[in-house]
Amino acid sequence: MSIHAALHHVTHYSYDRLVELGPQVIRLRPAPHCRSNVISYSLQVEPEHFINWQQDPFANYQARLVFPEKTREFKVTVDLVVEMAVYNPFDFFLEPHAEKFPFTYGVSSALELAPYLVTNRLTPNFKHYFKNIDFKALKREPIRTIDFLVQINQKLHQDIAYTIRMEPGVQTPEETLTLRSGSCRDSAWLLVNLLRHCGLAARFASGYLIQLAPDVKSLDGPSGTEVDFTDLHAWCEVYLPGAGWIGLDPTSGLLAGEGHIPLACTPQPSSAAPIEGLVDEAEVEFGHEMKVTRVLESPRVTKPYTEDEWMEVLALGDEVDRRLVEGDVRLTMGGEPTFVGVHDRDAPEWNTDALGPTKRGFATELVHKLRAEYGDGGFLHFGQGKWYPGEQLPRWALGIYWRTDGHPCWHNPDLFADERVPSSYTTEDAQRFTQTLARKLGLDDQFITPGFEDTWYYLWRERRLPVNVDPFDAKLDDEMERVRLRRVFSQGLDKTVGYVLPLKAGEVAGGPRWSTGPWFLRDERMYLVPGDSPMGLRLPLDSLPWVSQADYPYAIEQDHFAERKPLPHAAALRAQYSHHARHTHYDHHINTHVAGGGLAQGGTVGLQTGMGQDGFVPTTAHAVPAKDQSAHWITRTAICVEVRDPSRANGPAVELKAMDNPQGLIYVFMPPLGNLEDYLELLSAIEATAEELGVRIVLEGYPPPRDVRLKVLQVTPDPGVIEVNIHPAANWLEIVDHTEFLYKAAFESRLSAEKFMTDGRHTGTGGGNHIVMGGATPADSPFLRKPELLASLILYWHNHPSLSYLFSGMFIGPTSQAPRVDEARNDQIYELEIALAEIQKNRAKYGADMPPWLVDRTLRNLLIDVTGNTHRSEFCIDKLYSPDSSTGRLGLLELRAFEMPPHERMSIVQQLLLRALVARFWEQPYQAPATRWGTELHDRFLLPHFVKADFDDVLTELGDCGFQFDPAWFAPHFEFRFPRVGDLQTLGINLTVRNALEPWHVMGEEGSSGGTVRYVDSSLERVEVHVSGLNPSRHTITVNGRPLPLQPTGTVGEYVAGVRYRAWAPSSALHPTIGVHVPLTFDIVDTWMKRSIGGCQYHVAHPGGRNYDSFPVNAYEAESRRLARFFPLGHTPGKLDIGPATVGVAASKEFPFTLDLRR
Repeated sequence: MSIHAALHHVTHYSYDRLVELGPQVIRLRPAPHCRSNVISYSLQVEPEHFINWQQDPFANYQARLVFPEKTREFKVTVDLVVEMAVYNPFDFFLEPHAEKFPFTYGVSSALELAPYLVTNRLTPNFKHYFKNIDFKALKREPIRTIDFLVQINQKLHQDIAYTIRMEPGVQTPEETLTLRSGSCRDSAWLLVNLLRHCGLAARFASGYLIQLAPDVKSLDGPSGTEVDFTDLHAWCEVYLPGAGWIGLDPTSGLLAGEGHIPLACTPQPSSAAPIEGLVDEAEVEFGHEMKVTRVLESPRVTKPYTEDEWMEVLALGDEVDRRLVEGDVRLTMGGEPTFVGVHDRDAPEWNTDALGPTKRGFATELVHKLRAEYGDGGFLHFGQGKWYPGEQLPRWALGIYWRTDGHPCWHNPDLFADERVPSSYTTEDAQRFTQTLARKLGLDDQFITPGFEDTWYYLWRERRLPVNVDPFDAKLDDEMERVRLRRVFSQGLDKTVGYVLPLKAGEVAGGPRWSTGPWFLRDERMYLVPGDSPMGLRLPLDSLPWVSQADYPYAIEQDHFAERKPLPHAAALRAQYSHHARHTHYDHHINTHVAGGGLAQGGTVGLQTGMGQDGFVPTTAHAVPAKDQSAHWITRTAICVEVRDPSRANGPAVELKAMDNPQGLIYVFMPPLGNLEDYLELLSAIEATAEELGVRIVLEGYPPPRDVRLKVLQVTPDPGVIEVNIHPAANWLEIVDHTEFLYKAAFESRLSAEKFMTDGRHTGTGGGNHIVMGGATPADSPFLRKPELLASLILYWHNHPSLSYLFSGMFIGPTSQAPRVDEARNDQIYELEIALAEIQKNRAKYGADMPPWLVDRTLRNLLIDVTGNTHRSEFCIDKLYSPDSSTGRLGLLELRAFEMPPHERMSIVQQLLLRALVARFWEQPYQAPATRWGTELHDRFLLPHFVKADFDDVLTELGDCGFQFDPAWFAPHFEFRFPRVGDLQTLGINLTVRNALEPWHVMGEEGSSGGTVRYVDSSLERVEVHVSGLNPSRHTITVNGRPLPLQPTGTVGEYVAGVRYRAWAPSSALHPTIGVHVPLTFDIVDTWMKRSIGGCQYHVAHPGGRNYDSFPVNAYEAESRRLARFFPLGHTPGKLDIGPATVGVAASKEFPFTLDLRR
């Protein structure tokens, strides 16, 4: 990700007469301790002169110039190229005695640092300012030294205003404090004096400051310069035992970073002047020029493409679209991109847990932005998401629904409540809402039933508590149960939770549009099932009168292939409920019912209605089912309205904190409805009710039935991430718009597509970026209309492993969640060939009328993982034409192996590649035998060199079909997937080390509190060693003393091999007796001389022993951690007897490209 910046600096003095220049001292060469890598440096001086390079008493470089002739001008030109690779300015250790401030230097250190400890006399303003530092408090309670330095540096930045001052020299600290302003020289000298009076050794530093315009703008604070900028600058350096000299820049309030290029660091500012010397008296014109130019930009994830490259990408996308339209492919593309929070990256909710205390808040922020962009006139729905074994509660799913015909489903978005905004609705508001809604639907409100927590259950639960605990603090191990008991007992068992209105859409033409009726229950009240879910999921439906299977009103979903009628006009739906309630349809001719005891007492079951009034019996009676009579007339669906605290959705810890200041929002639980028309009509009635009462609500419960007339976008939680189920795009421009806006909205919601390991490795989000392809309707799906398209993609992916591994996540291999067909099972290839042949036969037999179920049955049992799971495979077809349900017959293909790219344009280029492959194979299906890769798959194709070579073949073939992809467009993907560790050049040999892929191994089952768990052994890692300029008869490469089985690439002198090693030792791993193999020491060995002619070291952990306790906050810190672990030095000394050169190194027969240090 580094950038090479070329700095050009000209200082020009023009005199009005011939003058004699005395000896001039120029301090414009980067100092020896400069942490940024200076690649080249040039100093040019005019006129003719003699030069002597030397170092001053403080080891700074300086050029002493002598001019033999008089001159009219004096010109100094500096050109240098510096590698702007990020380093972490906080990446240092301190000696134990210096970790807390105040501290004192040792006797020997104080003697050596004496020039930097000299203090000036205290002046009035300086003395007053210095007294702001409370040394008495610091001595009582010392603070971390780095914290003290950051605080005093920021205080100076806030108190001293920056001004541009052209006068020579430096203001005294007294002058700077009096003016409360100064140049960088003045504030730096003030900080030097403050630190010296604090007992710290400090020095004045002058140098170049290079500021490059950031790739990513800041969301909250300033983003820095808008254009690339450089200037002469000054700052302060303080000496810390154990860390050395650390730069502090009071002008910015930050620590010195890679943009600070020190030229001279001295005890006094006068000896750090860039140019110093005498000259005859004369009138002088001063000229000054400074500029910085980017001469090399490595492919990087923060800015993957230039604008010219991006215009070429967009143009190719238009060409691909033209071919797709010409072929009548009707391809749509959506997906499931995932994001993580930018704050608290170490929290379980952003690593392993599906739910967490802040995840729903971030998702709510994102879903509101997406609704404003796409769902204009749509409605928000907070429904139930996935529910996996071992999870106490189902996950939520925040959905946005809007009509494809452009008509609004919901007119006033202000009626949607925001869970993050405090509200104080009560149960009475829920009761009034339910009554008003019933009247608008033309229903009698006598059948509205209140729901209560189960008194008998919680009394029984209280009796089971230990005798010496308070039910309000039950001290149970189950946190959710503990908070649940406190909530129920705090609110009281007699408190109404919410209200239920049994509701069913009319089924008879000309009859009532909506109908309701009583619910007959065994208890005297309607007791809800104990739990934390919404009320609508806790209804005692199993207590309703029995109904036979033949009479049960099963919900039958509409066939997705069936034609759909136009939806009712939005204005008609709104007018239906906007002013007055509809005419009621009460039936007064049904037998009355008398409440009584349960059947066990010889009575009848109680009728629970009447808004909670004890003993209330409705005047309108309904038929009471007799014993063993199938009660088919009972309404078994209902709409529920409750008021609850939104913090409950964020987990028990958040809910417990919120109990001190409880909130209340109105939640409306939607009933299951089979027809979209019914759902939209009920929605109109709910909106009219909320508008009439002036309340804000949250819609939850059952979502509308899946229908092509309704678009949907969902935000759901997944382990460690937030997942966005993006609505499909029908063309190239929609793909670009959807992807760019989604990344932008996520960024503004403080979500990121970047995640890192503690050592700085970039992992994407870990949740993947599953790409879903299909058609606008199942009947339009190109994979059902032309099954050989699907067969071509599967076979082409198999023959080009780079497509599987270049865009994948870290978890690959046979036990991953998206394995290739041939990983771990070669017999699958044999069976796959039979399946693909059967598709061709059936296609020839049926032509365009090939039954879609044949495609599913042919491939269903081959596109699976090792456990037989059809969902967890690289090509997932469980929504293509699955027999499970109508939602599985959508004509969709999901590519699950794609990891989340960190930049939106990288994602768009991936999707363009897929569209081009679809266009190619639609025109000409792929015909080729399936390759038996064998062990090559996890040997050669885990190394970036061969992944790139194979991928170049893919791009070449696409170019032959008219799709001219530039390989440079995928350079950011390679850098993201295979980051460069470092390189070494010696005697014409270039050695480069890159991270490679390593399949993770799933361990056996282990016992845990919730049952059994399986861990992944991720302790093995792999790097690629790429060597050029090697004489294979003379040289060899060793890793920790073992020769590397280098394999030729086809280019003379170029060789590649992989190194597999144990990076760390987890408690549960394969071969636990094998220790770690770090650091890795690479030697270029001359076997004739039997010596190492150069070497480098790669440390998996911090080379200084620093163990990070948090993940990197962004790509820059991650890069700094990676760079800090590679040293371009450290060869093995002495005579080496390692056997033959490269040509004679024996390789493994199974994995010839890999050296496994465990063997």
